[in-house]
Amino acid sequence: IVPLIDGGTEGFKGHARVILPRISSCFECSLDLFPPQVNFPMCTLANTPRIPAHCAAYALQVLWPRDRPADKLDKDDAEHMNWLYEAAAARAREFSIEGVTLKLVQGVVKNIIPAIASTNAAIAAAEVNEALKYVTSAALNLDNYMMYNGVTGLYTHTFEYARNPACIVCGTPQSALPLPRAATVADLLALLAEHPQYQLRRPSIRTASATLYLQGAMAAQFAAHLDQLVADHAAAGDILSVTDPSLQGVSLDFELKWSD
Repeated sequence: IVPLIDGGTEGFKGHARVILPRISSCFECSLDLFPPQVNFPMCTLANTPRIPAHCAAYALQVLWPRDRPADKLDKDDAEHMNWLYEAAAARAREFSIEGVTLKLVQGVVKNIIPAIASTNAAIAAAEVNEALKYVTSAALNLDNYMMYNGVTGLYTHTFEYARNPACIVCGTPQSALPLPRAATVADLLALLAEHPQYQLRRPSIRTASATLYLQGAMAAQFAAHLDQLVADHAAAGDILSVTDPSLQGVSLDFELKWSD
C-alpha cells in the first residue's frame, strides 16, 4: 500500500493528513469539511452593497458585461483588472463604502485564497515528516488527520477521520437508487449530474444485459434511448453500472428501486 500525504492551508489555518487507500478515509470522504464557496445574492449587489467585496463582485458580474460586452475578461490582464478596480471604487463611493483596493478586487475576481508563509512552512514540514516516517519506519505515521490553527495562538489537534460508508470512492460500492417508474434515461442522467454526492457530467450507464446510454463516440447511437423509460431497459433490483471521466476508472454500482 502506498500512502497519500495531503496538506493544505488557508490564511493561518491548515491541515496535514495521511490517506491509506481503502483502509483510512479518502479525500472524497472529507469534502464536507470544505466551506462552501461564497456567493453574494444579486439583490444585495444591485441594491444594498455593504462591504467592499460587494462592489468588486458588482463590477465583475454586472458592469463588465454591460459596459464591455465584446471583451472577454482576462483576469491576468492589468488593464482589465484596473478597469474593474475603478468601476468597483466608483460603486463604493456611491454607497460610502471604504476599503476597495486593487488587491481586494483581484482577490474577489480571481477567488484568491490568502497564503501565510509561516502556515505554509508548518504544513509542509508536517507532510515531509510523514513521508520521512514512512520511508524510514522511524515512528508511527499520523492516524490520520492533523488540524492546525494559528489565528489566536498556536493550536493543533490530531484525530482519526472516519471513512464515509457512502463515499463513492472508498465506501460501499453498491447503493440504492430510487427512481419513479416514469423516469426516462435523460432523467437518470440529469439525476446523476445534479446529485450533490455524485455530480457526474458525462455518465455512461449499463446493466448486465443492456446498455442504457454511452457517452463519447457512441452517444449518437444511443441518442434515441434518452426519451425512453428506464423501465424499458431495467427492472427493480437490477444493478446499474455507471462510469464517468471524473471517476478516473472507478465504476459506481446502483441497485435500481422504484420510488412509487
